[in-house]
Amino acid sequence: MITAIRAGVLVFAAAIVQVAVVSGIDVLGTTPDLLLVVVVAVAFHRGSLAGAIAGFGGGLIVDTATLGVLGVSSLLLTLAGFWAGRYGETTGRGRNAAPYLAVAVMTVLVAVGGAVVHFLLGDAVDLRAIGAGLVPAVLLNVALAVAFVPFTRWAVGEPRVERTQEVELVA
Repeated sequence: MITAIRAGVLVFAAAIVQVAVVSGIDVLGTTPDLLLVVVVAVAFHRGSLAGAIAGFGGGLIVDTATLGVLGVSSLLLTLAGFWAGRYGETTGRGRNAAPYLAVAVMTVLVAVGGAVVHFLLGDAVDLRAIGAGLVPAVLLNVALAVAFVPFTRWAVGEPRVERTQEVELVA
């Protein structure tokens, strides 16, 4: 219970800082995504369900604070949190570079997914701007992850490891 409250406070703070401070920072034509980094870190350490909940909550805060299309950030961050959590529960267990790889991959997927969602909503999408800003965005988010993944591990606890039972094959 305490871990869930800590994760919720961490995601809430990251969403507010993302909207109030980080969204005004422009580095190499892109903006770092602190909320995505925190959602992926929470998901990696606490699992897919916690990642999906953190992504939905953080995305909802960002959507309401920026008066954007309600649900776009929530959808993208929910999916990013879920898949980063699944990666942390399965393949990424016990690997030191896995959270940073998850941040890099989710940065690309959220950028592409956001372009697709906005295109489906009928908004104008500039694919050149997305493509040009993708590499700097990945580098910025991974640099943020270097600081925030250990902090998130400290705040919400070590990765949850579930024991798998042996499977017996019967003919």
